[in-house]
Amino acid sequence: MAFNILISDPLSEEGIQPLRDAEDMNIVIDTTLTPEELADQIGAYDALLVRSQTQVTREVISKASKLKIIGRAGVGVDNIDLDAATEHGIIVVNAPNGNTNSAAEHTMAMIMSLSRNIPQAYHALKNHKWDRKKFVGVELKNKTLGVIGLGRIGTEVTVRAKGQRMNVIAYDPFLTEEKADKMGIGYGTIQEVLEKADFITIHTPLLKETKHLINASAFQQMKTGVQIVNCARGGIIDEEALYDAIVSKKVAGAALDVFEEEPFVDHKLLDLPEVIATPHLGASTFEAQESVAVDVSHDVVRFLTGDLVKNPVNLPSVPNDIMNRIEPYFNLAEKLGLFLIGLTGEVVEDITIYYSGDLSEVEVAPLTRNTVKGLLKRHLGDHVNDVNALYLAEQKGITINESKTSKAKGFTNLLKVEVKTKSGKRSVSGTLLNGLGPRIVKVDNYSVDVTPEGHIVVIHHKDQPGVIGRMGSLLAQHQINIATMQVDRSDIGGDAIMLLRVDKHLGKEGLSELKALNEIYDVTAIDL
Repeated sequence: MAFNILISDPLSEEGIQPLRDAEDMNIVIDTTLTPEELADQIGAYDALLVRSQTQVTREVISKASKLKIIGRAGVGVDNIDLDAATEHGIIVVNAPNGNTNSAAEHTMAMIMSLSRNIPQAYHALKNHKWDRKKFVGVELKNKTLGVIGLGRIGTEVTVRAKGQRMNVIAYDPFLTEEKADKMGIGYGTIQEVLEKADFITIHTPLLKETKHLINASAFQQMKTGVQIVNCARGGIIDEEALYDAIVSKKVAGAALDVFEEEPFVDHKLLDLPEVIATPHLGASTFEAQESVAVDVSHDVVRFLTGDLVKNPVNLPSVPNDIMNRIEPYFNLAEKLGLFLIGLTGEVVEDITIYYSGDLSEVEVAPLTRNTVKGLLKRHLGDHVNDVNALYLAEQKGITINESKTSKAKGFTNLLKVEVKTKSGKRSVSGTLLNGLGPRIVKVDNYSVDVTPEGHIVVIHHKDQPGVIGRMGSLLAQHQINIATMQVDRSDIGGDAIMLLRVDKHLGKEGLSELKALNEIYDVTAIDL
């Protein structure tokens, strides 16, 4: 099967080489598309690769009928509507590590340029003016650098700042005092960082919570004469408030690599001599451009060829060692969900997934997604996948619960799925048997041993002699061969269950005739 891939922003040839090396990849490079043209053409593509220029809006995604994956050659994904991508089952991947070094180096270059007025002094010389007194700067040694956001880039900036013998105080929602001590930096709330820093550098993503994080109120908390650096995302700093803070001399200078609206031809902040700026160059090194493109190209190839991606944005990331432990259960989880919804045949209100044994010790979110995908697949078909399964369940008002216990009732691992409907609760349990693969080992309270694949007929009946014979004869009349059979009962002469794996689908006529047998309460045909 050939895949069509669109690259709509400039990427290095070395960066897209993994796509060219893969089989069945038809690559189209068009970096001139308008938003309207992109929306018109996107329906023909299985994958889209972008940088920061292309805006992948909800409108574009709504017309992407074949699109399976969007690759962002860089860290930020604010030019991609993640909610729309998730709703449509499109995975988004990025390259979080490829430009870390370049962005950290650029941040330090901006801090040094700001502290020593290097761009302004150079501009004066270019205009034939020699004025040493006007451009007296400050040393970084013993100054306090406030770092807001201590991810990969923020951490690298911290290391470099310590190399300049700066004192560092940082705020990050996941930073603890213990971790800060190990790093040899100060730990502070965002307010403490704002109050204590001589220089402030920002390294957070642009989210609803961080939009205009540095606003007029934040500037009022800062030292007079503070200097601001933003090489992260435009919009984290309120540019109107920054302009006012510089004019009022509260802020002595600002170094900006990013802006709320890009590109632009004029900006009033650039009229201020205290401001130095670059046109979003943080990741613009040959090394970074190649690295991020290579990383995202590899992920696109992995996904399209059925492998696991390394840097998903709209799926929780799971460490490789954990993924290797749970991946064998992916198929089982989906089949249990698909089996149970076929057995129930009603509107599901709640889903509870019980993880027992060794599974209770690991991250199981991917297994939960696969289970829910199976439950929804009977009615939604291929529209539901790993990316949008939980979203679609939420939209349909289905509550999803997880429960873990170390007790697996005789199995190394046991996965039980239980649903609640208006009629009550139904459940199915499964495990992996060494050398035999996935097995359904329990249906409600009945013990069985069935491979979850192919055509399965579930029969609830009264435990009486002759039932199995009459059932077998009836199937024979319809030319349906039984591959395997499992039977269990509550007690002698009580209720019983029969699970048959048959060679072909049991049609409506066969179902009706089975249900007409006196001892049979109910018959369900499930295709896995």
